[in-house]
Amino acid sequence: MHTTQRPAAPAGSPILEMARRAAEYRAAGHRVIDLTLGEPDFAPPAHVVAAAQRAATRPLGYTPANGIPELRRAVRQALERDRGLRRTDAEVTVGCGAKQVIFNALLATLRPGDEVIIPAPYWASYPDMVRLCGGTPVHVPCTAGSGFTLSPDALAAAMTDRTRWVVLNAPGNPSGATYSHDALTGLAGVLRQHPSVMILSDEIYAHIRFGAGEYVSIAQVAPDLSERILLVDGVSKAYAMTGWRVGWGIGPADLVQRITSVQSQNCTQTATVSQIAAVAALEGPQDFLTERCETYRRRRDAALAILKQSRHLDVQEPDGAFYLFPRLATDDDPAVADILLEAGCATVPGSAFGAPGHLRLSCATDIATLKEGCRIIVATLDGISAWSR
Repeated sequence: MHTTQRPAAPAGSPILEMARRAAEYRAAGHRVIDLTLGEPDFAPPAHVVAAAQRAATRPLGYTPANGIPELRRAVRQALERDRGLRRTDAEVTVGCGAKQVIFNALLATLRPGDEVIIPAPYWASYPDMVRLCGGTPVHVPCTAGSGFTLSPDALAAAMTDRTRWVVLNAPGNPSGATYSHDALTGLAGVLRQHPSVMILSDEIYAHIRFGAGEYVSIAQVAPDLSERILLVDGVSKAYAMTGWRVGWGIGPADLVQRITSVQSQNCTQTATVSQIAAVAALEGPQDFLTERCETYRRRRDAALAILKQSRHLDVQEPDGAFYLFPRLATDDDPAVADILLEAGCATVPGSAFGAPGHLRLSCATDIATLKEGCRIIVATLDGISAWSR
C-alpha cells in the first residue's frame, strides 16, 4: 500500500442526512412520509432468525477474516445456483456488508492519481469511497434516454492510462437500470482493450428485478475477464438483512487475498452470528424472494400511476431495485427536496447521485404510505405555478 496522506473525510451520506432531517421533523411533531432510505420493510426470513438465535446461545469466538468456511461455501453454491458460475474458496471474501467489501477493494488497489470510472447516476457512496482511498472518481453521465446505462462509446471515451476500475451497478441505485446481454457484451469489448483495468460489478439488487428472464452478470457474459472482475453481493437487500452487515466479494484469488488483508486489520471479521444467519439465508428456501419482488413491483406501479399525473415530473419505469428516479422541471433538486420535506414527504436530491434535476424515492415501504407520499409530491409540485416544462 502507498503511504500517502489521505484526503479529508467527506461530509457524510446525503441519503442519511435527509433521513436525519426527516426524523427531526417527526420528533418536532410533524407528519413526514420518509422515502429516503433503501431499507426493506420486511422482516428477515423466520429460518434466518432461528439460526441466529441458536447460534447466540453458544460460545462464538473469532472467525477467519475472510468469513467462516460455511458461509464461503454457501456463497459459492448460491453463485452457481443463481448465476451458473463456479468459483473456488480462495476467490471468496466476506465483509461487513457489500459496502465494506467495495471499500476494502479500493483501499487495497488504488494509488494516488488512479481513476475509477463511475456511471452517473450512481450510488452516492462510490465517489467518496474512491476519494478516501486516494483515487479520483470519473463520472460518466448516463441519461434517461440511454436507460441510465453506460454505453461502450462512453466507456471508451472515459478510459485513460490512469483508469484502475470501472464500476457497474445493476439493477442500479438510484435508477433501477439493468444491462442486457448485448449491452454487457459491448462493454466487455471495450474492457478487453484495457487489460490493466478491473471491473467492480455491484449486484446487490440482483434478486429485485421486474423484467422477464434470468439476471445477467458481466461475469457470465465475459468469462475471459474473470481475473479482472470483483462481483459484490450480500444479504442486505434481497433478504431484508441490512443491519446484519454481511456482504461478500467474489474475484481473483490475489485480489481477494489483498481485500482480506485489509479486512483483518480494520475490523478483524464480520460478526459471527450474522455470518451464521447469512448461511441460513443462502441455503434455506428461496421462494419468498419472488414473492417480495412482486410486492416491490406492485408498489412501483402504484407510485408510478400517481407520479405520472404531475406535469412537473418525467418518470421512467425502473427495471429493478426499489427506487423511482423522476426528472423534475428544474435542476434545483436540493431546493425541491427541501420544499417537499416541509410539505411532509422526505426524498433525496438527485444531485447526491450525480444527476441534478432528479429525486430519488424509495419504494421500500408499505403501499399505503408510499401512495400518500407520492400524492404529497404531486400536489406540492403542481402548486408551484412558476414551473413549466
